[in-house]
Amino acid sequence: MPKQIHDLPSAPAPVGPYSVATEANGFVFVSGQVGIDPAHGTVVAGGVAAETRQIMENLGSILGDLGLGYADIAKTTIFLTDMTDFGTVNAVYGEFVDEAKPARSTVAVAGLPLGVNVEIEVLAAR
Repeated sequence: MPKQIHDLPSAPAPVGPYSVATEANGFVFVSGQVGIDPAHGTVVAGGVAAETRQIMENLGSILGDLGLGYADIAKTTIFLTDMTDFGTVNAVYGEFVDEAKPARSTVAVAGLPLGVNVEIEVLAAR
């Protein structure tokens, strides 16, 4: 299957020259998401927990637009600007993945777009 770029009406607009999601060979690659409220186009207030919750809700909407859900996520990568937020992010993230826990990596980074605390990308399988 050739690469497809999807129209995703629920997704926040990209903050750069990239697609929110592309699909190839039965895999859906969702670009890193930050805690942007898609209705307003701004980062949610409230720190890392609020950002993580918004990200996970946005990912659910993106996957839903593609006929997928959290259980279809095969791999997650989480980027944190402060590794002391690991527990907070885990707690919120865990509410969404529940029993269908995907493989995951979490890395600390020097900075993220828009000055956010967390960014999450996923790879889902059809």
